Amino acid sequence: MLDEKGISKAVIARLPRYYRYLGELIEHKVERISSNELSDLMKVTASQIRQDLNNFGGFGQQGYGYNVRYLYNEIGRILGLDRTHTMIIIGAGHLGQALANYVKFEKRGFKIIGIFDVDPKLKGKSMRDIKIQMMSELPQFLKIHRVDIATLTIPKDSAREVADLLVNNGVKAIWNFAHIDLNLVLPKEVIVENVHLSESLMCLSYNLTHAEGMQKN
Repeated sequence: MLDEKGISKAVIARLPRYYRYLGELIEHKVERISSNELSDLMKVTASQIRQDLNNFGGFGQQGYGYNVRYLYNEIGRILGLDRTHTMIIIGAGHLGQALANYVKFEKRGFKIIGIFDVDPKLKGKSMRDIKIQMMSELPQFLKIHRVDIATLTIPKDSAREVADLLVNNGVKAIWNFAHIDLNLVLPKEVIVENVHLSESLMCLSYNLTHAEGMQKN
């Protein structure tokens, strides 16, 4: 599947991983790296790395490799990390709290400006200096504030209704942890990233089960 620029979704999905590894190289004061060296580090073929990066201009020089800091910054720019994205969290339960307290969001340019829940016991309580508001306050909040991304950590049964409210009030991107594929029910111009934690765990279970089977054989 391709995005509007004709770039494979698989390539785009690998960019954050490149960004993370390059960041670690910078921490270790590595200034230059070849595609073969990056391949050994990431367990991705050097050819795949070159093909992926060529979608965006290449960035390397034959015989020189990649300037780590430059490539890191360029991939960050491609990912939109050179700008600030405002974000709200819908659902102040354990997952919502964990996300709100993840300090690296702000380092990556994601600024949490609001947290909402339906539990009246949570009203007025703060998470990282952000007061939890009630869902009834959300429409007015959306009229006043520009919200780029809404994060949903709420039950499946209420996710569609909340998503419709967000979309009708101008939110264009949803990071969805509810157990429903919202991209199938929302307008195609709304960008949705569905995160199914249980599916990831099931994949881990599959790999563990089959690894144990291989060892027995």
